[in-house]
Amino acid sequence: MDRTPLGSEQDLLRVGNASGFYGDRFSAVREMLEAGPLDVLTGDYLAELTMLILGRSRMKDPQAGYATTFLRQMRECLGLARERGVKIVVNAGGLNPQGLCAKLGELSGELGIAVKVAHVEGDDLLPRAKELGLVDGPYGQPLTANAYLGAWGIADCLRNGADIVVTGRVTDASLVVGPAAAHFGWARDDWDALAGATVAGHVLECGTQATGGNYAFFEEIYNVKALGFPIAEIRSDGDSVITKHAGTGGAVTTETVTAQLLYEIQGPRYQGPDVTTRFDTIELAQEGPDRVRISRTKGEPPPVTTKVCLNHLGGFRNEMTFVLTGLDIERKARAVQEQLESALTTRPRELEWTLIGEPRPDADSQGAASALLRCAVKDPDQNTAGRSFSNAAVELALASYPGFTMTSPPGPATPYGVYTPAYVPNDQITHVAVLPDGTRTTVEPWRVPHQDPPPVRETPRVNEWGVTRRVPLGRIAGARSGDKGGDANIGVWARTDEQWHWLEGFLTVERLRELLPETREHEVSRHVLGNLRAVNFVIRGLLQEGVSASTRFDPQGKALGEWLRAREADIPESLLNERNQ
Repeated sequence: MDRTPLGSEQDLLRVGNASGFYGDRFSAVREMLEAGPLDVLTGDYLAELTMLILGRSRMKDPQAGYATTFLRQMRECLGLARERGVKIVVNAGGLNPQGLCAKLGELSGELGIAVKVAHVEGDDLLPRAKELGLVDGPYGQPLTANAYLGAWGIADCLRNGADIVVTGRVTDASLVVGPAAAHFGWARDDWDALAGATVAGHVLECGTQATGGNYAFFEEIYNVKALGFPIAEIRSDGDSVITKHAGTGGAVTTETVTAQLLYEIQGPRYQGPDVTTRFDTIELAQEGPDRVRISRTKGEPPPVTTKVCLNHLGGFRNEMTFVLTGLDIERKARAVQEQLESALTTRPRELEWTLIGEPRPDADSQGAASALLRCAVKDPDQNTAGRSFSNAAVELALASYPGFTMTSPPGPATPYGVYTPAYVPNDQITHVAVLPDGTRTTVEPWRVPHQDPPPVRETPRVNEWGVTRRVPLGRIAGARSGDKGGDANIGVWARTDEQWHWLEGFLTVERLRELLPETREHEVSRHVLGNLRAVNFVIRGLLQEGVSASTRFDPQGKALGEWLRAREADIPESLLNERNQ
């Protein structure tokens, strides 16, 4: 497809986001509809953990399994969306898109607002789990098994007049790609346009993370007002401008967009069901205040397999936290650890201790004089991880270290889930669009034989920089980290070209292991994205079996990047200024 300069007069599609996760700001739907022009409003309600939560909900009530928050938001805003002519595309259907679609129909009738509702299904593979080889492994039959569908079912629904499209598990970016493909009439092999829209979708999917939320240099962001949710102005060639409604809080800059682009990715080739997007071709430019242009993204055919999210019930977990105050913190920690482990009648299968914080010497407040000692346990048996463990901790109250206190009373164990990815051939997935009139259309899988492209090669620079100063790495670099099941990623970017020339050669896998010792026992891969002045690290297995099962203090790896930025390095003085020394 020919690319038209972004500044020219051409058709565009304004796509906004109003939810980055199940539990995001409830008022965002109304805010986005009222604050300015939009063509489509999307909402991302699903994550691996959300699928587990919805799976447990469905166990109690077969009619449940969708995000009820969205239904309440539509009760408040359906008339406003209809009045403004804004289409709505959400994955709030979760494990029951048909059920949510029916509830929206009932709501439409109750409110007297005529809307056409459609949904996408076919992602739920649980009934075929054994047939598709998804039962293997130590946990047996999964609780949920959902394929990551693409954009074309959404596009079919919109082309056939839907005002609201509800999906189950589709890739987050597909919520944006689908409306763009329908609006511009893209073909299945318009790889560059699809890749551009995928990038826009990846920026939008986590809501305010694109407008300054969770941003490394947070003090530079205007946050007196609530952060505005992002908007992508998508052009017919897939290029876009990321912006937000005027007057909302936060900021859209090349760096806030870079930070979101690095979130939860792996290598330069970002594989999805619609297209393989080359993140090493993305070009960013600040077009004006709160306007960042994304252009020239290249796309390649998608892989021949579809990723599947599997959730199993893994067992039970619990935790107790001791408060240690004053002198001899490490000795107090060792004492209570030995006492508790000796007191347990049955040792849990997994037991992990984490000492958090370090008291200040001669502290002028009790909080500053204290540290926390956290004990987390997991076991297949509910009682072993439950009161048997937590009661044993509390029973030490009058028989342990001086100043003994805890942050909570004893409690029961809670079930946890284990997330694992699987892959199924594309032609084994039945991707269905259920149109507003009930007609069912099937999206044919992309079948062109796929050949692995040559690897993207990195050539780290080695430079002599002269005099250095030992300061935290975060004085010149930003970072964002996150999780994909049990794996963690840390994307690190430099703020200037000169800083990037140094960072690329400095921040190797070996250096990362040196700075973050907890990564030393894990497989670490490094990917260079020079166009973003960034390197991305993927640490396999650092988060154990994933967010719900992880006993780490930071189970989703959200703060790994900030830990890395806090580590000191010998940084060339020429790269520092008064502001970042």
